[in-house]
Parts: sequence; C-alpha cells; structure tokens
Amino acid sequence: MPSTTIARGNAIQTFYIQPSITPAEVAANITAAQTFTVAGLLTTDHVNVSCAGAQTAGIFIADARVSAANTLSVQFGNCTAGALTPAAGAYYVDVVRIEGPLPTTAG
Repeated sequence: MPSTTIARGNAIQTFYIQPSITPAEVAANITAAQTFTVAGLLTTDHVNVSCAGAQTAGIFIADARVSAANTLSVQFGNCTAGALTPAAGAYYVDVVRIEGPLPTTAG
C-alpha cells in the first residue's frame, strides 16, 4: 500500500463496452492494425479487446490500444498460409481509465 495519497496511475474507472466492428481482410502470416471509431475513448485509456462470438479460425488479436480520441486500434494476426477476414460483429472492450500520470516504477 502506498504511503501517500497522491494519485499516481490509479484506475479511476473500469467499464465494458460492446461496439460492433467490421474488420478488413488480413494477409497470410502477418499482423495488421486496423482502426475503428468508438465514441468516448481517450488516448490515456488502457483497453483489452476480445471477440464476443466465434472468431475466424487462424485469426488472433495481437494488441489493442486507443490510437487517437474515439479511435480503437486492433492489431489482428493471421497465422495461416492464406488471407483471412476476422469476424465482424460485437467485440468486448474492457476499458481502464487512468487517473493522474503513470509512474515509471512500481515503488
């Protein structure tokens, strides 16, 4: 437990949203970032993304971030020898809204 009451990297809110997105095709054996408009996201938000339904076999989510205000960037990976399109539809987005600046150490 920190010995001060100064806000340093605390999560002020954690909430879930479920936007509907339509990803584009991902070429074979690569990861590709795609962006989607999601109202209310802040560049300081930390996000985790997963498909609400069945994902296309061979597709995985390698990374997700808020690349600009109201813009969700999802990096889809394709681990097959052919081009695939990630599933379109509802995705779960876990948003952690940070309070104050993040510290550079855990101490």
